[in-house]
Amino acid sequence: MNTAALREQISRAHQHEATTGQLAIQLEQQLPHLHSAISLAEGDRNIVMTRFVTAYIDLVPDLLDAANDVAREAGIESQIKPVLKIAEHFFLQPPAILAGHDGLDGLLDEAYLAHRLVEEVNDLYIKHFGQPLIPADTTVANVIAHRLIGEDFANQLDEAVHLAVDEMLNEESFALESVEAYREHL
Repeated sequence: MNTAALREQISRAHQHEATTGQLAIQLEQQLPHLHSAISLAEGDRNIVMTRFVTAYIDLVPDLLDAANDVAREAGIESQIKPVLKIAEHFFLQPPAILAGHDGLDGLLDEAYLAHRLVEEVNDLYIKHFGQPLIPADTTVANVIAHRLIGEDFANQLDEAVHLAVDEMLNEESFALESVEAYREHL
C-alpha cells in the first residue's frame, strides 16, 4: 500500500482548504438539506461538519494500513489487498467524472469509497471469523458522507464497492489453508 502518497495528497488538500475555504463553503450550502437524522446545534453546524469531513478523510490511510496488516496476519492479504488497492487507486487517480473537485471537498468521494470498501471487507470478515477485521464501526459516518456526496453519485460508488468485493472476495478466499490456520489461532 502506498499510503504515504495518500497522506501527501490529503496534506495538499488541507493546504487548499486553508487557502480557499472551499469545503466550508460547500458544506454551508448543503447543511440546510441534510437528513433530519443528522442533528447539529445551530451555532456550530458548519464547524462540526467541516471537522467531521476532515477527520473522515484523514482516517483513510490508517484505515487502509490497518486492514492490510490484519489481512496479512489472517493469511488473506492476496485476496484483500486488491480490494484495498482499488481505494488507493481511486484516491490517487480519481476518475474523470471528478474533474474539478479539488481539495478536501474533492477527496470526500474518494474517502467514502475507501471507507465503504473497508466496511464491506469488515462485514465479510465478521461473517467468516466472528469478529471484525478492524474494530471500528463507520456505518454512521458513511451514511453522513453518503448524504454529503449526494444520493446518485454515492449510490454509484456503493455499486462499485459491491462489484469489487463480490468479484474479488468469494467463499473460496476464506477457505484457504492459511485462513483456516488463522481461524484456529483466534
